[in-house]
Amino acid sequence: MCGLRVTVEQGRVAGIRGNPDDAWSQGHLCPKGTTLGHLHDDPDRLRVPLVRTANGTFREVSWTEAYEEVERVLRPVLDQHGAGAMTVYVGNPVAHNLGLASYIGALVGMAGAAGMQAYYSPGTVDQWPLNVVSTLVFGGMWNAPIPDLDRTDHLVILGANPAVSQGSMLSAPDVTGRLTAITRRGGRVVVVDPRRTETAARASEWVPIRPGTDALLLFALLRTLAEEGLVSRPAHLDGRVLGLDEAIALAEPFSPERVSAATGIDAATIRRLAIDLASAGNPVLYSRIGVCTQEFGTLATWLVFVVNVALGAVDRLGGALFPKPAVSSPMFMKPPDQTGAGWEFGRFRSRVSGAPEVLSQFPLGCLAEEIDTPGEGRISALISVAGNPVISAPGARRLDEALPQLDAMICIDNWLNETTRHAHVILPGLSPLERAHADDLYWMYAIASCIKWSEPLFASASDRPGEWELLLRIAGAALGTPVPDVDVTAMDDLYVQGLLATVCATEGTPLTGRDAGAAFTALAGRGPERLVDLGIRLGPWGDDLGSRPGGLTLEEVRRHPDGLRLADLEEGRLTDAVSTPSGCIELIHPHIVSDIPRLAARMERESQPLLLTSRRQLRSNNSWMHNVPTLMRGRDRCTLLVHPADAGALGLADAEMATVETDAGSVDVLVKITAEMMPGVVSLPHGWGHGLPGTRLGVANAHPGINSNLLNPVNVLDVPSNTHVVNGVPCRIRPGVTR
Repeated sequence: MCGLRVTVEQGRVAGIRGNPDDAWSQGHLCPKGTTLGHLHDDPDRLRVPLVRTANGTFREVSWTEAYEEVERVLRPVLDQHGAGAMTVYVGNPVAHNLGLASYIGALVGMAGAAGMQAYYSPGTVDQWPLNVVSTLVFGGMWNAPIPDLDRTDHLVILGANPAVSQGSMLSAPDVTGRLTAITRRGGRVVVVDPRRTETAARASEWVPIRPGTDALLLFALLRTLAEEGLVSRPAHLDGRVLGLDEAIALAEPFSPERVSAATGIDAATIRRLAIDLASAGNPVLYSRIGVCTQEFGTLATWLVFVVNVALGAVDRLGGALFPKPAVSSPMFMKPPDQTGAGWEFGRFRSRVSGAPEVLSQFPLGCLAEEIDTPGEGRISALISVAGNPVISAPGARRLDEALPQLDAMICIDNWLNETTRHAHVILPGLSPLERAHADDLYWMYAIASCIKWSEPLFASASDRPGEWELLLRIAGAALGTPVPDVDVTAMDDLYVQGLLATVCATEGTPLTGRDAGAAFTALAGRGPERLVDLGIRLGPWGDDLGSRPGGLTLEEVRRHPDGLRLADLEEGRLTDAVSTPSGCIELIHPHIVSDIPRLAARMERESQPLLLTSRRQLRSNNSWMHNVPTLMRGRDRCTLLVHPADAGALGLADAEMATVETDAGSVDVLVKITAEMMPGVVSLPHGWGHGLPGTRLGVANAHPGINSNLLNPVNVLDVPSNTHVVNGVPCRIRPGVTR
């Protein structure tokens, strides 16, 4: 989303800096943006397809040969077992790639129509509780209010570290500057986290909490607000919220005194936190991945919104506001397979563990067992799209051992990494500077309504297909056409026509009840450009496919290379933003509240002596950034953070090795003793674990680090969302072998 100015000298990137004239970012950028030139020039980046040879090595082939090999390995699976024996893994970089983001729905949707049951993604390792809560409470899986950073005077952050993430599901340029501005104007920023993170270090107050207990704290805050008579019932929410009184009643067992031992926060502090929130003029709570990826992630995420409602903060300036994205995306619609008035979960179950489906996905940790367990319905073909689940999936060791058992593994990826090294065929995409870019998802969480389009900086080789074309080709194969014979142009038209027909037949869309054929005729171009043009024209500032003269089109947006800033966050958007069956914010759902007895039992459970948490880092948010030399400079950042008291009790020494064990496995890792951890909690970063045989990642392999997912069990889940617990994993630590 950040605007960049790229200097090119003799065909190579000489420098990248923030664009001060950008309508959105105004010169701010993150480390990812500065490294696009390195990603483009990376000698390890694949430019031609690779095919696995009989001896297990790879050879470069033409695109024609690659398509023939995909057909050779994939067709027997489809012919013998059907598309039910195939699945798709959607990796994190898909969200940052216009072609993949626009057309991953074509592959998943058409493969689903052919019989594929479910697909997999990192969503069940990082954010599915937010999506589940958003669907039920606000009506859409990508629909939730965000904190109004520029007008709040009391921000409570739980399990989020925006100083590193730059804002997760909260898009704001210079987010740390905005947090600092809150305190400068007399407000407060309170961070609740087991670690004194980079954000907590800048905050007004750090409140350490035992991992996995945020829901207990939030229930105690809600109960305190109620018993002190501090629940706000503002006029703008009158008749627009269902279930607040029921939610308050559910908080009754969770007094500050009862939750204190489990959370590690004394009752007086909990009461003060509640009263401070109620006393502020514009309070708001915000939570993210640290809250989602714990034992009660859905309840904790839900309670953040419940408390915001109890404070009267939702849809109020300075509170939690609904952004107004300029692009209307099919991603924001209720999927056609959700046929009822509300949302349904558990419509089918995984073959081996019987895990219920949640938002069309099984937990990522189920993938290995679905591959390596014989029997009817076994997954024998995997299409991995821009992903590295051998690094990012709990139970990583079993998955690494299962992937070679696939009859067909096709990867759309730019690197030969820990996952793609098992592929039969690797189909590389373009570099970020060889493809056009526009965003839709992250504007759903942005503090301003903007729109931008970026043209490719460099031309790609004439025979290079875009990633969207690769997705359509494999989708065509799932429907029965031989891979080399797929007519990508026809498939593109078929996908867009089907998309339009669905939008026209779905209630509450910009095309509801209109003629899909006429809408298709009104569009020009092909591929992502056509879909972006459609989204712009159907958006709130668009020309509505010609019926609103003077409205925006992609052609008009292209005339503004610095982007267009269309509006700031505003209140009064409940009618437009909330799409539940009642049209109200619906706080009570059996799918959520049925998990409360499990939470109540947590108060009586004896606490584990040591709990392991994850963390991210500013220069290595994702494994796919680890092959950039400038991001890997400096000290070793893949370390185990341990509080001094714990280190003394365990006999650990700073800068020496320790062995960390869980019920899932063990690793040896370098210790860093630091008071930034609360006692009883240790932390490993995620995204590491390079240096495996058969990979081509020169820089990453020189800084391998430790794969934290070797320690994360697959069978410990947040029940309502099927999200893996990677924060609050019981562990055992002993001194390791001296380096």
